[in-house]
Amino acid sequence: MGAGEPVTVFAHGLAGSIDETRPFGSGVVGAKVFVHFRGHGASASSDAPWTYDAVADELLAVVTAYGASRGLGVSLGAGALLRLCSRRPELFEKLVLVLPATVDRPRHDPAAVRLRVQSEHARAGDLVTLADLLVTDLPVQLREQADVRAWARRQARRLAVPTVARALRELPDLYPVDRPETLCAVAAPALVIGQEDDAAHPASVARELARLLPAAELKIFDGGGLMWLHRAELRRTVSSFLNAT
Repeated sequence: MGAGEPVTVFAHGLAGSIDETRPFGSGVVGAKVFVHFRGHGASASSDAPWTYDAVADELLAVVTAYGASRGLGVSLGAGALLRLCSRRPELFEKLVLVLPATVDRPRHDPAAVRLRVQSEHARAGDLVTLADLLVTDLPVQLREQADVRAWARRQARRLAVPTVARALRELPDLYPVDRPETLCAVAAPALVIGQEDDAAHPASVARELARLLPAAELKIFDGGGLMWLHRAELRRTVSSFLNAT
């Protein structure tokens, strides 16, 4: 979408889609390139193991093909960007890291346990239970909304795709950065976005990441779901950062 320079690549989260990353590009100048990782959208599935090196390689192929100089990643997409930056700290001129789930250590908290439970229902094709589990992770005031229920059913179908279901099993034990000190070499201005009361993406991780990146600014939203309750402010925050000279 769009045209000209700069070129920004947008990477979604696990079981996410271009539909969910497209709003982040609203108001961003230049060309915008939206990625579907393997097994997502129309991208081919694969039996290869899920690792952060693998998703970083997939993202790098798109960055190289389109000459992207800036990157925005959500959750898994943020992890892919971090892995790339730990390997090639000079690669990007600007970064936006939305809802990072972890930096340099595996997750063993209750949210990670829930992911493993969800993976079992995904592998079994139990979409009804899986959708119910996804809804219970959302704030109480959102759970009975028709659009939220529709989102949960759609997300359950995505998670049941075999390639994605394997990612749900394999990725929670992994982390994108082996040595956090490697991020000290990333000179690009970075915007780190977190939200309170998000067990899957703790605000403490966003705060830690902002401390590790030398040129980072941090934005923590109130709880309730970024796209459900804070969409307009989120768009303004991202476009103001990326469009600033």
